[in-house]
Amino acid sequence: MSEIDVAGQLAAIHREVQLKAADTAPEGGDVVAVLLRREYTADAADVWDALTAPDRLRRWFLPVTGDLRLGGTFQTEGNAGGEILTCDAPRLLRVTWGDAASIVALRLTALDADRTAVELEHTVPVAFAGGGAGALYVGPGWDHSLLALDLHLTGHPDPSGVESGPQGPEIGRRSIAAWVEVVRASGTATADEVAAGEAAALAQFAPAPQS
Repeated sequence: MSEIDVAGQLAAIHREVQLKAADTAPEGGDVVAVLLRREYTADAADVWDALTAPDRLRRWFLPVTGDLRLGGTFQTEGNAGGEILTCDAPRLLRVTWGDAASIVALRLTALDADRTAVELEHTVPVAFAGGGAGALYVGPGWDHSLLALDLHLTGHPDPSGVESGPQGPEIGRRSIAAWVEVVRASGTATADEVAAGEAAALAQFAPAPQS
């Protein structure tokens, strides 16, 4: 498998962490909002199809099954499932992700005929996320997804295999470092919370090799 430009791929992603009010939180409380943005060299219809068509999702993300329509439910293989809340092609997809209060929104903006911006926002109640450091439990995974989507759209032979390949640990470490910096700058977590989140993220996304 040919090597990818890990640093360049991860630098192409804009990241934010915020605390904000949202109706999805228990009793209208605050949520942790994890936001990622990236531009792709593909038209909006093609990007939307890559994000929603099961035969394409399995090539760069995960196999997805279920009643894939507005109001239906879905399940990803070995990961979260949920309900499809909004499906406005090719602009907005909103789903629950593992819990009714955990919401993932994908917003697509056509920048020109063959360039599309994708914004991914994952919101989780503060009570669940434990503050902004909760971004370290999901952000690196979404980084990899946006990276894999680019590889898929540009014709990489095995986008989904990059994470488990020899460059996987580097992707994990660089991604986690980027999210640590963003969380610290956001002021949404204490130093101890960031350290605990970083340790958990390293164990999940960049585990040490087994001796």
